[in-house]
Amino acid sequence: MIDPDVVLGRNVRIFNPEQVNLFGCSIGDDSFVGPFVEITRGVTIGKRCIIESHSFLCTGVELEDDVFISHGVMFTNDLFPRTDRHVVYPRTLVRRFASIGTGAVLLGGIEIGEHAIIAAGAVVTKDVPALAIVKGNPARVSRQFESLEELKKHIVSRQETHE
Repeated sequence: MIDPDVVLGRNVRIFNPEQVNLFGCSIGDDSFVGPFVEITRGVTIGKRCIIESHSFLCTGVELEDDVFISHGVMFTNDLFPRTDRHVVYPRTLVRRFASIGTGAVLLGGIEIGEHAIIAAGAVVTKDVPALAIVKGNPARVSRQFESLEELKKHIVSRQETHE
């Protein structure tokens, strides 16, 4: 279901519009949304983002351009869920070129730095610096890089050895 108040940029690709729930959000040019994704009111998604299947982006989330969200990523926006109070939604910001791995959970009110990588299954409870790789529960920095070139070299070397 795509609500009429959803703003879609040019060339946004939605894998199967009947298998998504999009409400009052904005999705930038050339972005992709996979099946079984839910994006709630007030979410802003930049240009050229990829949001894979079964992911949930809730009110308060902003993705800058070129962000990758893998399968089953869950954003939260209520640190103390209760039925007896009004929720104030914290802002969660994911900076340019960040990548979030399958099954990661991100608590509300954090910032993910540019080119940061969140490992599959990580539970992110605090800000992640730019050019860092975080993993675990709670997520901790496992590698911090000085430059984008250093990060890219690391990725290529790990993919070649499958480590």
